[in-house]
Amino acid sequence: MNDNIDKNEIQISSNPVVRWIFIISGFILTGIGVAGMFLPLLPTTIFLLLAAWCFTRSSQKLYNWLHKNKLFGKYLSDYRSGRGMTTVSKVFSIAFLWTGILYSVFYATSVLYIRILLLLIAAGVTWHLLSIKTTEKDK
Repeated sequence: MNDNIDKNEIQISSNPVVRWIFIISGFILTGIGVAGMFLPLLPTTIFLLLAAWCFTRSSQKLYNWLHKNKLFGKYLSDYRSGRGMTTVSKVFSIAFLWTGILYSVFYATSVLYIRILLLLIAAGVTWHLLSIKTTEKDK
């Protein structure tokens, strides 16, 4: 996946308590990021980027694991390097996002401002996904 991990990016804390706080935070953020792959309102990339930041301050091994992970390593590396997303992944993400949002708008809430907020969030996430460079599928 990403074999060119920048060694200068890693700045492991010398304080063991701080390292453990970063490790625990990194795992929590990774979990939220993975949940975001399946929950339409929860972003994935930002939580994985924050997890990577935590791991750069706590563990070279965990940082490498995050970037080389089969489930989300390529996704994270492609986003960070600016390579973009495939058309299929954009379509899937947007369709899943709007399915969840519209379900929530019509069935989960009757509060008008929450409905409007959900629609604005969906529009913003859609705009962000569409603004990401579209790349060809890996050969």
